[in-house]
Amino acid sequence: MCRLYGFRATEPTKVECTLVHAQNALIVQSREDQTGTSHAHGWGVATYCDGMPQVDRQAWAAYHGEHFRRTAARTFSRTVIAHVRRASVSSISLDNTHPFVHGKWVFAHNGTLRAFGAMRERMLDAMTDEHRTAIRGATDSEHVFHFVMSLWAKRPRLTPFEALREGLERVIELSRKTDAAAAIGLNVLLTDGDELLGARWGRTLWYVERHQVQDCEICGFPHIHHDPNAHYQAAVIASEPISGEPWVAVPEGTVFRITPGMSLDFEPLIRSARE
Repeated sequence: MCRLYGFRATEPTKVECTLVHAQNALIVQSREDQTGTSHAHGWGVATYCDGMPQVDRQAWAAYHGEHFRRTAARTFSRTVIAHVRRASVSSISLDNTHPFVHGKWVFAHNGTLRAFGAMRERMLDAMTDEHRTAIRGATDSEHVFHFVMSLWAKRPRLTPFEALREGLERVIELSRKTDAAAAIGLNVLLTDGDELLGARWGRTLWYVERHQVQDCEICGFPHIHHDPNAHYQAAVIASEPISGEPWVAVPEGTVFRITPGMSLDFEPLIRSARE
């Protein structure tokens, strides 16, 4: 169990209110989510500067001290991934704290692979040497990330969206073959700063689309330095609705991408036959 936040916009945007000040901001969910569960075992925020990810992570609760608040206050970007962690299959440490990074790519996960201990070696065997040796922690999440990235490295003609879908599909198949009764939670977000992709499998996930500049319902101001010659659009993804906007549930069992028009495009994660 963890809580995810993803943001993508046509112009750099300040996201402090949704991370800190909103009624159900990510920092609020760190203390207690809508089910009464805390996510106090670490936090991370990833943004992009000059095309490369900038990640701030700590292995303590977002609501402890001022570090998370300060990070949120200076976050101003077209693309953001944030995460608060509730440890399930590995210890509380910085190496096990999301988001995970490899090159330009950033990955965060909510959910648990209950069969992970039994399937881990098979996942590692399927990875390239580069991705196998890049793993620093012990989470199922980081292994899923490098499993997907390894598949793409072996089949570079795939698009990132296709690689994510096929990689997650194979993880689900491997889990079922290892232990058919083991629960699978695979809500993920993956980005290189230009594309934002994700999936919903076994956990709640919501989104809201914004098709114009609007004043924040919390502070009363827009969060961008808007170019009047541009048409501002944005999409926000979160484990729980954060604001009073009309949030919509991401369909269960889907992979999705945020289009250039900042709307979400969904496809089934599990296909009837491999393409």
